[in-house]
Amino acid sequence: MNIAESASVEQLFIARGWKKAASPQVADLAVVNTCSVRGSAEERIVGRLGWYNGLKNVREGKPGAKRKMHEEASDFVKKNGPKPLTLVVMGCMAERLLKELKTDYPFIDYVVGTYAKHHFGQIIEAVEEGRKPFEVDDTEKYKFAPVSAEPGAFSTFVPIMHGCNNFCTYCIVPYVRGRECSRPVDEILNEIDILSKYKVREITLIGQNVNSYNDRGLNFAGLLQQIADHLREIKSPIEWVRFMSSHPKDFTDDVIDVIAKEEVICRHIHLPVQHGSSRILEKMNRRYSREQYLNLVKRIREKIPEVSLTTDIMMGFPGETEEDVEDTLNLMKEVKYESAMMYYYNPREGTPAAKWEQLPEEVRKERLQRVINLQLEHTHEQMSKRVGEVVKVLVESVSRDNKDELLGQTEQHEKVAFKAEKNKIGTFVKVKITELSGNTFRGELI
Repeated sequence: MNIAESASVEQLFIARGWKKAASPQVADLAVVNTCSVRGSAEERIVGRLGWYNGLKNVREGKPGAKRKMHEEASDFVKKNGPKPLTLVVMGCMAERLLKELKTDYPFIDYVVGTYAKHHFGQIIEAVEEGRKPFEVDDTEKYKFAPVSAEPGAFSTFVPIMHGCNNFCTYCIVPYVRGRECSRPVDEILNEIDILSKYKVREITLIGQNVNSYNDRGLNFAGLLQQIADHLREIKSPIEWVRFMSSHPKDFTDDVIDVIAKEEVICRHIHLPVQHGSSRILEKMNRRYSREQYLNLVKRIREKIPEVSLTTDIMMGFPGETEEDVEDTLNLMKEVKYESAMMYYYNPREGTPAAKWEQLPEEVRKERLQRVINLQLEHTHEQMSKRVGEVVKVLVESVSRDNKDELLGQTEQHEKVAFKAEKNKIGTFVKVKITELSGNTFRGELI
């Protein structure tokens, strides 16, 4: 979501004739997009803001400004004279700490919360005209950007909804993103038209909970069907449609049916379970049980046998016992995910679970490591089954490990390295998988 929102803001600058700077040190304006999902993300931003404070002092030519770590800016000032840098902080941390950021970091020129991104046009005008920063109105009225693609990208995100109504007891998102609102289907199809003209090949529909999409009675299954029909109608170059993130409680059978029916929708589903214990799931306010989740997995695999499933797993939640850990390990053995985002619980200020008695950090880490070890076995086992297959691959880039090879991804979101000419980047090709190296396939171009 942050990548998409950063891209949509960048589009506003480009439309007004701005160009991407070589680095923040020589930019006229810098935008720091923040995340509040985990405390560590906010801590990194705090460190980054200190760096920007020093940079702004150098750029303004202030006496005693520390030039170490800002040598490029120092050279810029020597050559061009003092030139202020406008600093904008946006995103979830900006929303959560709106007043504190303005007070604690007075060198920030604009704090733009979740609901205030539509003010960027006014911010750009003020900077262009040399006016002093103004107070940004953060009234709760979310607006979707017309396009969220990065310039030149052949794979991009398309936001379809914003916010969350679920209030999982560990999660800060509903407090910083607000209530759910779905993007009108006409706006989504219009963006797809624009992306098709850009020769985009793959889109990922995104939202905090895409399965609860509802536009005037049109649910997520209906949206997927309309998108598939529309892509056929306009003969779009977009051949793959993905979506994330899903909430198991809202993943309905009609969505499974559309995926099974429409080839353009990738056979890959990220289905966050968070935990394998019904007792812990209830404490998390996930609103499904272990049994309901496993039944959903069964229905998906019956209708879409070739599907790959990935997930999120959180260990060390308050009140978790060894029995709960075993429930999670056993669920993993039953589902056998191809991969997983695994992490241990960290309390987020302002959420109910942060007030509960916490497990020692060493216990949380040890339990997480057991989950990681098991998942590594499952990933190798599941991916090994694919060796020998011929698969469709979207070629993404030159491989970092071997400049003579290209790197792409399969419909199931697996990485594949193979030898081919660079002009294949951004196209679909057929590759025979010959071996598995770590978590990356190696293959031969057909």
